[in-house]
Amino acid sequence: MAGARVEHLVTSGTFSLDGGTWDVDNNVWIVGDDHEVIVIDAAHDADAIATAVGDRRLTAIVCTHAHNDHIDAAPELASRTGAPVLLHPDDLPLWKQTHPDRAPDAELTDGQLIAVADIELSVLHTPGHAPGAVCLHAPSLGALFSGDTLFCGGPGATGRSYSHFPTIIESIRDRLLTLPGETVVHTGHGGTTTVAAEAPHLKEWIDRGF
Repeated sequence: MAGARVEHLVTSGTFSLDGGTWDVDNNVWIVGDDHEVIVIDAAHDADAIATAVGDRRLTAIVCTHAHNDHIDAAPELASRTGAPVLLHPDDLPLWKQTHPDRAPDAELTDGQLIAVADIELSVLHTPGHAPGAVCLHAPSLGALFSGDTLFCGGPGATGRSYSHFPTIIESIRDRLLTLPGETVVHTGHGGTTTVAAEAPHLKEWIDRGF
């Protein structure tokens, strides 16, 4: 019997906002053990995610933020599994652009603990990329699930509606760079990194006061 672990799935689809649409590949993270898991960001393909979950109990579908490419498969996956969809309330305006007739099932709050298998993940509210963006820190796994707040190479994009560059830098500085340097950062798109590897990319912005 395997203990709690991180599993990775890449799904493909589109991201749409402010009148534009782009092709994207998204990271879907499955965290748990052989019996129960959570899904972080149900992107694009409910069939593929359900297959990856298999016969394990899905206890929650956690949304790091409500851009359509991170939530488009969430209602279908919830319907198929009975798992609740969790979202920070500050991202409800974005959620409603994609799912106007289906609300999330419960709110995420800063400091909330999400238990799965034999571990806990702490919710860190990290606005900037989106008002309700959150990261999930799993200390026992040495892992951070950063959504689109922090990538390999720097902060997430802030050039579109509902985003704000100084705010994302503050979030990263105050909530993420304070974590242990060896923490592995599992991002919403692209490759993984570590807190220590990203600190130099942020230092210039912080020193300049953004």
